[in-house]
This record gives sequence, structure tokens and C-alpha cells, in this order.
Amino acid sequence: MESNARNSIKKGVALSLVVTSVVLVLMMIFGVMMLLNQGNVIKISAQLFYKIMTIHGTGMIGIAALGGSAIMWYYLSKYIHLNPKVFFTNLILSLIGVVMILTAIFGFNFSDGWTFLYPLPSASAKINGSTGALLFLFGLLLLGIGYLVMYFYLAARLIKEYGGLGKSLGWDYIFRGKKGYGPPAAVVATTMVIIANSTGILAGATAIVESIINILNPSFTFDPMVAKHLTYAFGHIFANCTIYMAVIAVYEVLSEYTGRPWKSNKAFLIAWNFSTLFTLMIYTHHLLMDFAVPRWMLIIGQIFSYANGLPVMVVTAYGALMIVFRSAVKWDFASSMMFLAMFGWVAGAVPAIIDATIVVNHVMHNTKWVPGHFHTYMGMGVVAMIFGFMYYFNKTEGTQKQTGLDNGAIFTYFVFFAGLAGSFLYAGKISTPRRWAEHLPEWTGSDQVGAICGVFIIIAAIIFTTRFIIGLKNVGKKNEEKTLKSVS
Repeated sequence: MESNARNSIKKGVALSLVVTSVVLVLMMIFGVMMLLNQGNVIKISAQLFYKIMTIHGTGMIGIAALGGSAIMWYYLSKYIHLNPKVFFTNLILSLIGVVMILTAIFGFNFSDGWTFLYPLPSASAKINGSTGALLFLFGLLLLGIGYLVMYFYLAARLIKEYGGLGKSLGWDYIFRGKKGYGPPAAVVATTMVIIANSTGILAGATAIVESIINILNPSFTFDPMVAKHLTYAFGHIFANCTIYMAVIAVYEVLSEYTGRPWKSNKAFLIAWNFSTLFTLMIYTHHLLMDFAVPRWMLIIGQIFSYANGLPVMVVTAYGALMIVFRSAVKWDFASSMMFLAMFGWVAGAVPAIIDATIVVNHVMHNTKWVPGHFHTYMGMGVVAMIFGFMYYFNKTEGTQKQTGLDNGAIFTYFVFFAGLAGSFLYAGKISTPRRWAEHLPEWTGSDQVGAICGVFIIIAAIIFTTRFIIGLKNVGKKNEEKTLKSVS
């Protein structure tokens, strides 16, 4: 029974990674299309641009979360027994939700952006009909339900295994003086994600349900500022938790490759506890331009946005350096991608912290500076971790070997992603607005550079994805060979 459950988990993880990698390539293509349009290289209608913008933003975060959850589930199953049916439930609900969102955007002209800020869906429903808006909102709601099912199940399993979520966050070691090391890093990170992301999803679901009711019954209204707070709490927390799920692969892979366990010491546990708290608080740095928001809330957004960059990121980045330092680590696709991803995460946090400063935010927040920071930590951080884990999964569970093509793809991916992020940050420096379909001539240069970099990134991502899918035919063979040898 245990062997069958483990095989089911591997199949679920493999399927999730296939979906993740294919959709990532598609979202990258959409991103390049927007840059080419802004750079006046191609011309698409404004309506099509905003449709693409809506699916690019929604799809990238959603699919990164799916890849991160595959990593989290794969490693957590090493430490506690998990029912693979729960993972498949989340996967199925996610796929149905994605189909609904795609239908809403390309079938019924919904193009309000991932933020779906009230009362935009209602206004969109009056122009294009309520079907598109309702499909989009119900699709998002279904995605959230899938993740809540998974998180609540994992919470129940951790409570049963460790005696409470506080204990799986290491409170016994922090507050009660228990000696030794806390729960495995995968358990600590998973607990943080459960607490933070469940809160964020419930906040977003509240705003979504209110918007749905408003579309069905226009006489029902609510405060747009409250809706914005709920929406950005959801969006910020959900996006952050993608990397907190994916970073589990950094802990596990680098530990295995160096032969040095990543120990949950008190500093590590304190960092993750602080990050759990801060992640719930700092969404307000997205609202620094809203004069109606209470001043104390904006100050919290600025101060704790600074603080949130330190606990987990510094502990993890420093830990990655220390665990590799003077070790006999073998540098291959997986270890290289994990190590480089730490650079992407740290580098992406720097412009984010700058933007979280109120006086800077008033000038920079509605420019391409923001997608510059976001693409750095998402593309060179989260997505790099997912691609690295894909190779590790094939190498461990199958018989895939690294080739020169893989080395070239890694080099291409990171060099040109640095170029893409740099083009966004430069565009922000010269006040190029984000979310605009058309750009003035003085802005198009950075768009064109970004589009060129994007093409090479797509080529590298196609290589990663193709190699992964081809390698899946060998998954399980290595374990079968070991079994046959032991029997003989």
C-alpha cells in the first residue's frame, strides 16, 4: 500500500510538472507578444492586449503555484504519509478553473486584469455580458477551493504528526527551550504556507463572492477600498507563497548534493515564524498611493516590507552559501539552477524593497519598475527552482542524463532573463507606465530589448520542457532496476 501511494504521488507530481512547464512556455509567449506590441514591432488590438495581459498575470502566478505545490507535496511525503487523492483533487480543480478562466478571456472578452478590482467585473459584464465575468470569477474561486482543500488536509496531517501547527513551526524549540533541531525544513515551510496562503485565499474569495453577487444583483454594493484590500492581500500572499513552496527544493536538493543536512536550528525557525507574520501584513505596500488608507497602515506596509526581506531570504541565501562552501557538491542542472535561483530571489527583493518606500512608491509604482522586480524574483527565482526540480525529478526517478544542450539552456535562460529584468527596471527608471497597450517612441527601446531577451528565454524554456517530457518515459525504471537487482 505504501509503495502504491508513493507511485501515485510521483505520477501526480510528474503530471503537475508537465502542465506547469507547458503553461509557463505559453505564458512567456504571451509576455513577448505584449512587449512586441509595446515596442511597435507588431500591432494587436488594445482589447486583445488586455486579454493577454489578464491571462499572463493570472496564469503565471497560478501555474507557479501548481509547480510549487508539486515540489512541496513531493518532499513532504518523505516525512509524513499523504493521500495522493487530495493532490489530484487540487490538480483537477485547478485545471477546470484554468479552462473557465481561458474561456472567459478568449471566449467572452473578459480583460479586467488579474486584480478583478470591484466594480470592474460588473462594468465588464454590462459591456460584454455577464458570462465572461462570472466564468472568470468562478474559475478563480474554484482554483482557491482546490488549494484550500489541499492546505486544510495538510494542516490536519501536520497536527496529527506533530501535535499542532505551532509545533511544526518549531515553537517548542523557540519558546520552550527544547534542545536539538526542529522539524525538517520542508515541514516548517509547508506550515508557513498553509497559514499564510489559506488566509490570503479566504480574503480573495470574500472579494470574489461579493463581486459575483454584485453582478447577479446590482443593488448589492460594498466598499471598493475594502474590496481592494481583500484582493491585494490575496494576490500578494499567494504570489509570495509560490516561492515559499518552491524553496523547499533548494533545501532538499542542496542538502543531498553536498551530503550536509539543512538543519532547522533556532535562527532558521525564528526566521520562518517572522516571515509567516510579515507576509500577512505587508500587502499594504501595494496601497501606498491610496490617500484614503489610514496612515498607520501605510507605515506598517513600508516598515515590514523592509523587514520581510530579511528573515527567510537571508537565512536561506546564507544557508545555501554555507552548505555549499568547501563541500564536494556536484554541479549539474539541478544544483546549478537551485543555487542561481537564490541569486534571483535576492536580486528581485532589492527593487521591491526600494519600491516599498512611500516617497519612491508614489513615483515608481505604476511604472515598469514593478514588473522588473517581479520578473526577477519570479523568473530567476521561483521558475528557476521549478525547472531545477524537474531535472532532479527525472534524474532521481528515471534515468535522464545531463547534456551540453542543458548547460547551454541554463546559460541562455539566466543571461537573457537578467537582460529582460534589466529592461523592465530601466523602463521604470525612465517612467514607462505599466499596463499600457501603447507606448511613446522614447519608451519602445526597452520594450524591444525585453522582447529579444524574451525570445531566448522561451527557447531555453522549450528545451527544459521538451527534455523533461521525453525523460518521463524513463521514470520508475531506475527503481525497477534496483528491485530486480535486490531480488536476484
